[in-house]
Amino acid sequence: MENGTGLYALDISGASFVKACGGPCTEGCVTLARIDDDSWALGDSKRPDAQPLRFTTAELDAAGIDPARFGLSA
Repeated sequence: MENGTGLYALDISGASFVKACGGPCTEGCVTLARIDDDSWALGDSKRPDAQPLRFTTAELDAAGIDPARFGLSA
């Protein structure tokens, strides 16, 4: 498991972000990418230049964010 510093040291330049939408996504959506075995990057499609936030799987779970909603498996 990565600590907070380690999460931001991971290279995400090749990360494949996917959207999770409950509707037509006309105003933008949350995006998620797996960036390591137990690490995730969470972005905002409305702000593509903003640095994505990074979380462990346990932190995503604690926040109520399910990777399955994005078509990803934890």
